[in-house]
Amino acid sequence: MEVLLLRHGETAGNLGGRYIGRTDEPLHETARRRLREAKPVDGIATVLVSPLQRAVETARLLFPEGVLTECPDLREFDFGDFEGRTAEEMKDDPAYRQWVNSGCTGPCPGGESLADFLERTGTAFDLAVRTSILQKERRLFVVGHGGSIMAIMSRYAKPPRPFFKWHLRHCCGYRVRLDPANWHNAPSLQDCCSWEPVPR
Repeated sequence: MEVLLLRHGETAGNLGGRYIGRTDEPLHETARRRLREAKPVDGIATVLVSPLQRAVETARLLFPEGVLTECPDLREFDFGDFEGRTAEEMKDDPAYRQWVNSGCTGPCPGGESLADFLERTGTAFDLAVRTSILQKERRLFVVGHGGSIMAIMSRYAKPPRPFFKWHLRHCCGYRVRLDPANWHNAPSLQDCCSWEPVPR
């Protein structure tokens, strides 16, 4: 089975360097224009998508024939009290400094920890794959966030790489393969390559 994972287009908060997790921002007009100019991906039956509107908009523009299936647990990392702020604005905030010094793995005040985020997104992706296997689908498309895709790749991709090593730009993603016969006992994503359906 082929799996394609795509990060949504930019929002105003993304362009401003802000921590945008649970905030439900729409796409910035520049991102909308890029997606409209891109060649739509035809012949897509189902697209698994985060319910946040920046992911939904991206999926609708790029997969106009697809039926979108929203998956709440693929939403972005919850930055809690850091949400909507920039690193510069928080440089003197002790809680922010503590989080950064933890390697950005500890819990955000009012938000979640990296471990909780990895568990949430990994479990949601596993369920989606199992459902696709039962339905005998040949391809699975996922439109999510930078964090959710990094989480999926860091949990399942082989050879393994740390979470932050899977960072990718907006409107970019990964094309991978999995063996349906082995997923239940030894889940893994193989043959990873970059995927950039939206020209820069």
